[in-house]
Amino acid sequence: MAVVLLLGCAQEEPQQFTHEVLNRMTPIKDQGENQTCWIYAMLAAIETEHLAWGDSVNLSPYYIEKMLEQEPQAPESKRGMGATLLRLIQKYGIVGYDAMRKVETPAPKWVFMLGATYTPQEFARSVCAPNEYITLTSNDDEPYYQMTDIDVPDNWLHDRYYNIPMDSLLAKTERAVRAHHGICWESKGHAMAIVGIAHDSIGAKYFIMKNSWGTDRPHKGLDYLSFEKFKRKTVAIEMTKEAYHN
Repeated sequence: MAVVLLLGCAQEEPQQFTHEVLNRMTPIKDQGENQTCWIYAMLAAIETEHLAWGDSVNLSPYYIEKMLEQEPQAPESKRGMGATLLRLIQKYGIVGYDAMRKVETPAPKWVFMLGATYTPQEFARSVCAPNEYITLTSNDDEPYYQMTDIDVPDNWLHDRYYNIPMDSLLAKTERAVRAHHGICWESKGHAMAIVGIAHDSIGAKYFIMKNSWGTDRPHKGLDYLSFEKFKRKTVAIEMTKEAYHN
């Protein structure tokens, strides 16, 4: 599928993208004015992972935002990282999107699914098992193939990341997306889920990103991140261990 961009004459970006793969995803959501893109991105990656299995889940970012109120270390900005979400979901659980659509509402105590009743923690283990995901980074100032801290304020839980060369990180990410896995991507300023791969009219490759800024934008909530920009901007990647080892 070709996607045409309407660009001003002063812009030098390619005018057309052709999709090579576009993985299944839940509806685009809108984080509003909150700095909670990391919640939306990591949940979107988990949702795409399950859709690839034929298991449809649509998860509530507002539940995690509500749980942040119980974390004394959480910054007032509500910023965090994909690994933060993975920690919080194991501690507090998760609920479906339809069960909690506003952060102001009380957090549900139960999850009702297919005639069964679960606690949020039990439900979380069914959609994101402990240690199912690997957290990755690329920092040439630190030894490769070891765990390292990412020294940024967003990493307030001090999660550690497996440090690999950037070319390897790019190759692992591309292979995982082509195998229909859900991926959470993070830069210093934003986080999005990777849901596909495209190329432009001169053959340069792009990741197709599921953003959390609503659908009232070009491409109806999708964005395009060039592989070159991926190498310059990537701070962290979260994917399943199965995706990493494929």
